[in-house]
Order: sequence, then structure tokens, then C-alpha cells
Amino acid sequence: MQIDYIIGISIFLTSIIFLFSYTSGLFLPFQSNSDEITLIADRISTNIVEQELSAREPGHITILDGKKVSTFFSEINSNYGGILNFYGLNGTYLRYDMNVTIENETSILYSGGKQLPQYSNIAQTKRVIMLKDETTENSSVAVLSVRVW
Repeated sequence: MQIDYIIGISIFLTSIIFLFSYTSGLFLPFQSNSDEITLIADRISTNIVEQELSAREPGHITILDGKKVSTFFSEINSNYGGILNFYGLNGTYLRYDMNVTIENETSILYSGGKQLPQYSNIAQTKRVIMLKDETTENSSVAVLSVRVW
């Protein structure tokens, strides 16, 4: 009687384990790649803020040069494909789109890239920056958002 009980329980537990492993595989195609595109958005925002648009003041890597910012956004709007190639978003197998905006608490100061789709898996990275106006030497606080999908 004990052997029958042990065999019955082991068959029952094996079928339950198989059932759970099979049903988790059913939903695998519906999982998103949000971790991957979040890392891409982080990498791009770091590159934009710390290397391309930085005012290069020692100790203040989040201060952006106003002239570089306006040049960057005019280039992203006029040469979008070149910007995608520069950041490695236009690959052989996968192609991503991006949108970059700088906004303060009242309005959007700069915007470039494609319009955001209504329904898609969008990764977003926001960074608080200081935007420096070269003519007046004034700085204002803004938020840089990089969105990739």
C-alpha cells in the first residue's frame, strides 16, 4: 500500500511540474524586451549628456551647452537616419526608433526624433540637467527624456 501511495504522489507531482513548465512557455512570446530597450535608452542618454552636449565644466557633467543642444536637435530632425546609425539603433536584424525631448516645468524646449507610437513597448530614461545659455551665462533646470521603441 505504501508503494502504491508513493508512485501515485510522484506521478501527480511530476504532472504538476510538467503543467507549470509548459504553461510558462505558452506566454513566452508575449513577454516584452523592455529590459533590452531600457538599457539602450540609458546608454544613449548617458552618451548625449556626458559626451556630446556637455559644457565640459569640471565636476559638472550635467550642464549642457545651449549651442550644442540646438545643433543636436536641428541635426536629429534633419538627419534622423544618420543619428540612428550613429547610436547603433539601425542594425541588420533589429531597428529601433527614438525620441529625445528637453522640457522644463512649463513647456517643451526641444524635441527631436519620431513621434511616439500609441501602442508599443517604449523604454524611457529621464535625466535632470542644467541647460546653459552661452549668451547670458544663465543656467536653467530641465529634464532630458530619451525614449526608444
